[in-house]
Amino acid sequence: MNHLPPLITDLALILGAAAAITLLFRKLKQPLVLGYIIAGILVSPNFTLFPTILEVHNVQVWAEIGVIFLLFSLGLEFSFKKLVHVGGSSSVAATAEAVGMSVIGYATGQLLGWSFMDSIFLGALLAISSTTIIIKAIDELNLKKKKFATLVFGILIVEDIIAIAILVLLSTFTTTKQVVSIDTFISILKLAFFLILWFITGIFFIPSLLKKASNILNDEILLIVSIAMCLLMVFLTTQAGFSPALGAFVMGSLLAETTKAETIEHLVRPVKDLFGAIFFVSVGMLINLGMMAEYIGPILLITGVCILGKILTTGFGAFISGNTLKVSIQTGMSLAQIGEFSFIIAALGNSLKVTSEFLYPTIVAVSGITTFTTPYLIRASTPLFNWIEKNLPERLKTSLAKYSSEAVTLTSVSDWQKVIKEFLINLILFSVIIIAIIYLSAYYVLPWVGIYLDDSFGPVAASALTLLLMAPFLWGLTVRNEQTDSFARIFAQQKYKGPIWLMRGIKLSLALFFIIFLLSRFFSFAIALYAAVLMATLFSILRKKIQTLYDALEKRFISNLNDKELQEELKAMELQAGKRNAALAPWDAHLTTFDILPESAVIGKTLGELRWREQIGINIAMIKRGRLTITIPKKDDCIFPGDKLYIICTDVQEKKMNAILRPDKKLLESQKDIQVELEKFTIMHDSPFVNKTISESGIRKNATALVVGIERNGKRILNPESTTVLEVGDLVWIVEEKS
Repeated sequence: MNHLPPLITDLALILGAAAAITLLFRKLKQPLVLGYIIAGILVSPNFTLFPTILEVHNVQVWAEIGVIFLLFSLGLEFSFKKLVHVGGSSSVAATAEAVGMSVIGYATGQLLGWSFMDSIFLGALLAISSTTIIIKAIDELNLKKKKFATLVFGILIVEDIIAIAILVLLSTFTTTKQVVSIDTFISILKLAFFLILWFITGIFFIPSLLKKASNILNDEILLIVSIAMCLLMVFLTTQAGFSPALGAFVMGSLLAETTKAETIEHLVRPVKDLFGAIFFVSVGMLINLGMMAEYIGPILLITGVCILGKILTTGFGAFISGNTLKVSIQTGMSLAQIGEFSFIIAALGNSLKVTSEFLYPTIVAVSGITTFTTPYLIRASTPLFNWIEKNLPERLKTSLAKYSSEAVTLTSVSDWQKVIKEFLINLILFSVIIIAIIYLSAYYVLPWVGIYLDDSFGPVAASALTLLLMAPFLWGLTVRNEQTDSFARIFAQQKYKGPIWLMRGIKLSLALFFIIFLLSRFFSFAIALYAAVLMATLFSILRKKIQTLYDALEKRFISNLNDKELQEELKAMELQAGKRNAALAPWDAHLTTFDILPESAVIGKTLGELRWREQIGINIAMIKRGRLTITIPKKDDCIFPGDKLYIICTDVQEKKMNAILRPDKKLLESQKDIQVELEKFTIMHDSPFVNKTISESGIRKNATALVVGIERNGKRILNPESTTVLEVGDLVWIVEEKS
């Protein structure tokens, strides 16, 4: 008899139970996540009515992979640029919710008599709302276009990054056992450093790599490459001391900035669904129904605290950031639940053995209840606002409305504020890059160079190579922000001269510090100091070449960063042009495209000359020429090889256009064997060309030849004018067709 590994048996049991339960939940129109959790309860060792899992440890490994792909997919939907664009209102509301619920959760845990660590984790578990459940609920209620929905989506984006920070801080906190400590502060700085470094290097390399390999990237290869990048980043973050979830999220957010983001998201979704299902089933497996029944009181209390606390904290944050009372109430009631991130945080506490056994099933039960209540709370938000507005005193209503309107007033940013902002951003970004280069040099470049060179030349070669890599970024640190219009305007004002020279001193001092710090790793401090002065002089001499190198690096980075948005704008323009002209299309007309071949007879002609609209009755909606898009072209616009024409026409008109644009087959066939050759002949006394100009001779017209040169009395006339007179004894060079 063949032996079947227990892992396969367990996987069959997990997926079989998940499939059966989720089919039922889909029929009942309930969240599938709850179905997976119930499936986990049914196959867990705690529930003996059905067959149970044999090797729980292996399932936990699969579940960890599930967390990685869940966070990777979340990162693909995130992107760092979205975080910048969501605005201050979303950031304030999300921060108010996270901080407020952390405090309320901790206080609730202490009130219940729980341990310090359980209370801390309860606060973290209640701090983040469920992205999946909220988006699904708002979509099903057809509220995506409402003002509060836009604010909710912005809050969820900010919450994603807050959740990642919570995971990192909790990992540090469990070792130090102190809320505020030097280790916690170092962890925050370390997290910020690596996030900035990964963002810069990722945007610089990944889009370029995908773009260069685009001609060989099919769906299969792209999926493998994406997952490989994800797992590589998971490895790097783990080596750096962070959780695997952070690495998966960061790589997802980096790939989200590429033009392949939508394709990758589509390809990864089935993998995410599979491993995500196993993760949520594993969540259910850890639930002890007996323990849940024992803790029914705390479950109901925490559920009430979660719903009421999130309504108040999120609503308050939304209101103080300038939103109306109605939008604030709707926002608070939309975010009153917990979900997948809470499961991941609870799993972290469970894996680190720092939380009690009852916390996991308690939080899963709270999530289940709040998931069911979410759609009803969203529906009830407007009636609740109407009731509050009706019963509020008129004076208070006026004060609230006045605050909301004043909070949204636009503020202008002065040139000095812009210069300060650019100075700080430059200082942070370039310092991160330079520190990373120094670190790589000390721990990787020097040992590698030491293999091939002796101790006397190794440090010299390593330091020289490192300084070469640092050069463009040292230039960026010291000069980059002084090339803006705002800086030029500020520098022209006498009162800002002192602060500007102070900033210059800070930048130059920091640059010298980095050089001295690097060289002191290889040589004595005295040698490093002299070498730093020498390097500063050398940089000053070679500043133009260094600037050129830096400009090329920055241009590539900006191009990669904006490439996705550029492609989306082009698609939007195409779609807009199609919609605009489709509205003008007659009954059976449709929008179709025609590619202009290089052999087409229409090349070089204007639309006015071709008169297609008058003669055939078609409308040209758009001409796409490489990256250039011409919407609603005019009669003076010309047709070029490679153009793509977007034309509104009927089926009959489409056939006529195909006939017009198709190259003449007979002409193409007649051209197949034609060759051109360089020939020469001498003008004799009896030649008919004697004393005639080239144009009068008819050489071009009658012989289909072109006169390219004349040799006369030992002198050569290249490309003679058509008015040149042919004389006896001339040696005439011509180019003619040969069939």
